[in-house]
Amino acid sequence: MKREQFIRHVSDEYGIEGEYLWAKYPRYCAFRHPGNHKWFALVMDVPRSKLGLEGEEALDVVNLKCGPILTGSLLEEPGIFPAYHMSKESWITAALDGSVPDERLKLLLAMSYDATAPGMKKKAAKS
Repeated sequence: MKREQFIRHVSDEYGIEGEYLWAKYPRYCAFRHPGNHKWFALVMDVPRSKLGLEGEEALDVVNLKCGPILTGSLLEEPGIFPAYHMSKESWITAALDGSVPDERLKLLLAMSYDATAPGMKKKAAKS
């Protein structure tokens, strides 16, 4: 899945439009829950070298929230990296260049959306 497809999917599936918050980074697009304003996805373009890859050209990626247990196994998959500029324990970075299968990205997006949803801490405490 490419950047534009991902952004369209978030809009179609969740009814949420991305926010372009930084003049310095005009291609960075944050997606937040309407109720609590927590980010569940951040689309960026970052130099490949920042992800441990060769080269300085920009790569479109998305940061997604992910549990620490799952993070370790996901990092073994092509196109999944330790989170860029976020907690590497609870976030991952996924390439938006087709190297991560579309269904995998959709599943990771859904997990990130659920993990950052309003009231998650309250629900967990009651369980």
